[in-house]
Amino acid sequence: MSFLHWLGQADALSLGVALILCAMSVLSWVLILYKSWLLAVASRDLTLCQAAWSQAQDWRQVQATWSALDSQQLFGALLQNPLQMPGQGLAAQASLEDRLSSGLRQALQNIRQRLQAGQDLLATIGATSPFIGLLGTVWGIYHAMINMAQVSQYSLDKVAQPVGEALVMTAAGLAVAIPAVMAYNLMGRRLSSMNAALDALAFDLRAYFMAQAPQH
Repeated sequence: MSFLHWLGQADALSLGVALILCAMSVLSWVLILYKSWLLAVASRDLTLCQAAWSQAQDWRQVQATWSALDSQQLFGALLQNPLQMPGQGLAAQASLEDRLSSGLRQALQNIRQRLQAGQDLLATIGATSPFIGLLGTVWGIYHAMINMAQVSQYSLDKVAQPVGEALVMTAAGLAVAIPAVMAYNLMGRRLSSMNAALDALAFDLRAYFMAQAPQH
């Protein structure tokens, strides 16, 4: 069985399934490579920023060091003191602790959104591609049975070839899904570790900002 032979025998639905699986595979690998690079760089930068925070002698040194270490400009928002930003509406009437917690929580949420971008798409590809491949297999077998029904004589090779060609679609669906699922799980573990480190860093910054807040 050659690809050209299958291409000549396939109908519109089979070609559509094949194209969808091909697009999903390309997209998942682009995401895997990009996010692997991003998370590796972000994890390194976060570790360096944590070390710079613990070793800094004054606030200006922290700002200067973080600006140099944060290559992707991910963590700089944590250094913006929410108490120094003008409040709007009812939020301006909240206590200093609440304003500080809300500001740091929003900064953390923005960081996590950037780090987690693409995770949902990887999960979707991993969950749906086997069923898309299965659809191609079922349709291919049905299409093959319809064609064989028009032939007066049956033989094993005439049955095995179209069924084998149809089963390739299931294998293709699994080939798309397995890397996506593995990457999703591995990246999720790294993201969990980074989230814990970000929470600890935000807690330290909150304590510092509260110590610098004007006392009433």
